[in-house]
Order: sequence, then structure tokens, then C-alpha cells
Amino acid sequence: MSSASLKKIIPCKKDQAVEMVLDIEKYPEFVPWCIEGKVFDKNESSDLIAFNGDLKVGKSILNETFSSHVSYHKDSNKIVVTNLDGPLKYLKNEWKFKEINNNTQLEFYIDFELKNPILNAIMKKSFELGLNKIAKAFEERAIKLYK
Repeated sequence: MSSASLKKIIPCKKDQAVEMVLDIEKYPEFVPWCIEGKVFDKNESSDLIAFNGDLKVGKSILNETFSSHVSYHKDSNKIVVTNLDGPLKYLKNEWKFKEINNNTQLEFYIDFELKNPILNAIMKKSFELGLNKIAKAFEERAIKLYK
């Protein structure tokens, strides 16, 4: 399994950061390697936003679609993502948001394993670099949208 976590200050309000993370249909505009994002079966209540989503990631013909269940727990300011289908054997992903002086402290945790053991070994070697690149993309998106 590969796992990592990071903590980053994003230059926007907490609600804006949450909205940006939940808007997976816009990921192809700014997230590296993301080709397409789709949302299905979205439900919202006073304390929860939940939906199923597909992210197609890769480059040209070398791509995979990851299907996940996404839940935003409003009371704890936390997004939890779990695997439904695709190349992952296992996924646990959490985003936590805390507003600090009109910025957002974003805590990101991911733990996953790919079904393909060869790809899993390759992913472990470049995972940290990819995670930092994606975190930077969210920071730059926040600057573009909100500053």
C-alpha cells in the first residue's frame, strides 16, 4: 500500500476550499493527469453532501477511471473518499479543512493500493512527487479563483 499525508495553507476561505475539492467535474481544468470528472447520485442534507464520482486519469490512451463515493461531513469539515470500482484494490482518502485568518489549512491523507502489482510498485516510487504536484494545483486554483 502507498500512503501519505500533507498539510498546506490554501489562500481562500474554508467554504471555498471545500467547494473546490467537491467540484470534481472541474478537475480536468487544473489537476495534473485528470482527463475527466463526473458526478452521479448527488444528495445533500443539512449535515452531509454525498455523491458517487468518476475520475479518468492518465495521458491520452493510457488512462484509467476511478469510481469513488465522496462524503462531505459539514459538522466535522471533512471529506471522506472511498473506492467503488476501477484499478484500486483499496482507497482511504480524507480531506480536513480549518479556516485560519481568511485562509484554509488543508490536511490531506491518502492510503491506497492498486490491483496491478507492477503499477503499484511504480506508483510507490513517484507517489510523493505526484501528491505535491496535485497539492500545488489546488493552491494555484484557489489563487486564480479567489485572490
